[in-house]
Amino acid sequence: MKHVKIYIRSLACAAAFSAAGLMTSCTDGFESANRPGDQASSEELNRDNYMTGNFLKNLLNYAFPEQENDYQMNYDLIGNYLGRYFTYANSQFSQKNFVLCNAPEGWYTYPLRDLKPKIESNFEEIKRITNGEGLTYALALILRAQGYLTLTDMYGPLIIGKDAADANAYSSQKDVYTTILGDLDAATAVIGPTVAADPSATVASEYDQVYQGKLSAWLKYANSLKLRMAIRMRFVEPEQARKIGEQAVKDGVMTSNSDNLTIAYTPNGLYKTSVEWGDTRACADIETYMNGYHDPRVEKYFSTPATQGDRKIIGLRAGANVGNKATADAIYSAANVKQSDRGIWMTAAEVTFCRAEGALAGWSGMGGTAGELYNEAVTLSFEQWGAAGASDYLDNGTYTQADYVNVDGGYGANATAQSSITVKWDDNATPEQKLERLITQKWIALYPNGQEAWCDLRRTGYPKVFEPAQSSAANISVANRIPFDPQERIRNKTNYDKAVQMLGGADDYATKMWWQKK
Repeated sequence: MKHVKIYIRSLACAAAFSAAGLMTSCTDGFESANRPGDQASSEELNRDNYMTGNFLKNLLNYAFPEQENDYQMNYDLIGNYLGRYFTYANSQFSQKNFVLCNAPEGWYTYPLRDLKPKIESNFEEIKRITNGEGLTYALALILRAQGYLTLTDMYGPLIIGKDAADANAYSSQKDVYTTILGDLDAATAVIGPTVAADPSATVASEYDQVYQGKLSAWLKYANSLKLRMAIRMRFVEPEQARKIGEQAVKDGVMTSNSDNLTIAYTPNGLYKTSVEWGDTRACADIETYMNGYHDPRVEKYFSTPATQGDRKIIGLRAGANVGNKATADAIYSAANVKQSDRGIWMTAAEVTFCRAEGALAGWSGMGGTAGELYNEAVTLSFEQWGAAGASDYLDNGTYTQADYVNVDGGYGANATAQSSITVKWDDNATPEQKLERLITQKWIALYPNGQEAWCDLRRTGYPKVFEPAQSSAANISVANRIPFDPQERIRNKTNYDKAVQMLGGADDYATKMWWQKK
C-alpha cells in the first residue's frame, strides 16, 4: 500500500467560524477526500486536513480536558474525589458535593450539558468533512470513544444516537460499550494497515498535542482502551471480556512509558485546581496507603505542607466539613504539579496492571503470570515518576496501610486503617487477596487519573477506603454513579423513564453500573 504522510495546516476561516458557532460556512462546497490507501491524492488529503485540523484539536481537548473549568467540572470534582486521590478544601464545597452524594445540579449535569455536546459537535464536523473515512476520521472515532466511555461510566445509559427513529433515545450502558468497541475496531482497521506499511506514519501532526500525529502510538492507545474496557466488563461479561482483552494484547498495547498518553496543555488542570486555586487537597485514603507503605512516589505526587511533622504528606478525610479554606490549604498537602506539566490520561503501568488482572482471571497471552506483570507494572510506575527503590518496595511483605491521624486544627477525624494487605506478591495468597493487592497498587499507580481510580473502586471494592467524614445522603461509602439531568424528566420524559428502567434502579447515586457484578 502506498502511504501518504498527512500534515495539517491551520485555516483561519475554520477557526473563526468554529469559535462563532457557525460550523458550515468554511466547508461548503468541498468534497470528502480523506480516504485510506491510494484513493486520494496528496492535494485532496491536504485540502481535508485544512478543514479538520481545528476540529481535531478541539476534540483532543475535550476527550482529555486540561482547561481549568473543563478539568474541574468534568473530572476533578467527580473522579478525583470519588477515586479518593483528593478531597474538597474549599469550604464552599464542603456541604454539597459528590462524596456526600448531594452535589448541586450544576455539578452533576455539567458533563452532559457541556462536555458531551462539545465532543459530539466536533466529531460530527470531522465526520462530515471526511465523509466518515480515512485516518483523521479514525482518530476522531478513538477520541469520541474516550469521551463516551467517561460519560457512560459516570451516568450509565447514554444518548448516543443509535435509534434511527428517535435521536433522543438512550442506549443501555451495555449497548454504549458495544458501540464504543465497534468504533475502536473500525478505527484500528484503518490505522493498522497504514502503520504496518509505514511504522513512522503520521497524521495531523501540527494539531496533535498528544502523540504529534504518530499513528503507531494511537494504535497502541486504541488497543489499550479496548483492554481497559475488557477489564471493566470481566465480572458481567466474562467470556466476551476475555476475547476482547486477549485480542487487544495480541494486537499491541502500551508496554513502555514512551507509550504513555499525556497531553500538552498549559496551564495543567490539576495545577489550577490544587496549587493555584487551592480548591483541592490530598485525600486521607491515598496518604495512609502511601505513607504506610513508605512509598517513594508520595513526594512526587504531593507537596509537603509547612506543618507536616514527621509525615511526608498530610491528607484530609473525604467529605470533611471544612470550615476555613485558608486553614485547610495551609495544613494539608496540595498536588506536586507545575503549570507546564503534561496531563496524564493513560500509562503503560495501568495497561500492565490490566494484563496482570487478565492473567489472574485466566486469560491467555497476557505476557506473563499475574505476579510477574504486577511487579512489572509497579516498576513502570516508579520509572514514570522518576522514583528510586522499586525493588525494595516490591520485596516488602510487612508494611500495610497506616491509621489516619488528623492534624491539630484540622477537619475530619482520626480513622483506623481499613486494609492489612501488603505490597509483596504472594502466589499462595487467596484469589481475593491477590485481587486486593493488585488493585491497591494499580490505584496508587493510576494517580492522578481519578476517573479510572473511581471505576476500579466501584468495580472491585478495592482499595478499602474510609467512610466519608460526614454522613452520605445515599448511605454509601462511594457513589456508584451520578444522576441524569433532571430536565430530562420534563423535556424527554418517555426516554428518561426508559433510561431509568435500563439502570435497574433509581436515578440516584446508589444504583450500580451495568458492570458492577463482582
